[in-house]
Amino acid sequence: MEFNGTVLVVDDEPHIRKYIGLILRKLGTPTVVEAANGEEAIAAFAQHNPDLVLMDVNMPIMDGLQALERINAEHPDALVVMLTSLATRHVVERCLELGAINFVRKDTPKETMAKVIADTIADHFAEG
Repeated sequence: MEFNGTVLVVDDEPHIRKYIGLILRKLGTPTVVEAANGEEAIAAFAQHNPDLVLMDVNMPIMDGLQALERINAEHPDALVVMLTSLATRHVVERCLELGAINFVRKDTPKETMAKVIADTIADHFAEG
């Protein structure tokens, strides 16, 4: 699979954004746009209209749940995968209720995270 779309990576930690970007580049040559909080994510989504969003739940200024709700209200077809360090059942359920298409823990091994992202992309961008 070769994914060459635009991906918005949202996390308040720059090293996590870079790490996710490296994983994405193993799946093809996507354009990676970064944002550090939910407010930046909403603005970046409006500007770049990404094919996929990978967004942290816990961030300052505006958290990922608030940003997810706003993005999906304005762009109902948005494909958002939520990322977090602390995945409680309540948080996972809330993300799915707000329209996330998948959920990945940030401490997932790199190969497994790449597979989850690749499978999510394949499910939503299958040719044919």
